[in-house]
Amino acid sequence: MRLTVTPTAIPEVLILVPHAFEDARGSFVETFNARDFAAATGIDTPFVQDNESLSLGGVVRGLHYQIRHAQGKLVRVTEGSVFDVAVDLRRSAPTFGRWVGEVLSAENRRQMWIPPGFAHGFAVLGERAQCLYKTTDYWHPACERTLRWNDPAIGIDWPIAFAPHLADKDAHAPLLGAAETFA
Repeated sequence: MRLTVTPTAIPEVLILVPHAFEDARGSFVETFNARDFAAATGIDTPFVQDNESLSLGGVVRGLHYQIRHAQGKLVRVTEGSVFDVAVDLRRSAPTFGRWVGEVLSAENRRQMWIPPGFAHGFAVLGERAQCLYKTTDYWHPACERTLRWNDPAIGIDWPIAFAPHLADKDAHAPLLGAAETFA
């Protein structure tokens, strides 16, 4: 697996682009290989769960995290396009409360590594998007938390020109100042 890895403005959040083999028949991409992921990123962590979400246009999901059983996530898009966001919730980090975002699409094949200690969310940029993500811990509903997607203290510059469709928990999520965070 050939893999290009680029740090973001928050160096622990990485953008990964696997090499695609293309010819007249189409293309082939090895989207994950544990050995190569560890060698390219320096991150040697097991993934224990794969999740898939299909979201329609106008949807914003998140910002989600687990306060205990924190999950690292490797996110990619297999249909459509999203603006994917990670927010640093580690109080001891110099980047606490900062965010990074990246367009992930089926076309650009970019993946985002979001380490434990971050909230994650995305906005669908077209008619629909299918996201697949690997997690480093299992989903624990009692540990799940949500951070307000449009908290002015965080100031995410969402590239949307619509009032998003939100889950009730996302619409009524706490702001950063009232949210549970990591040490």
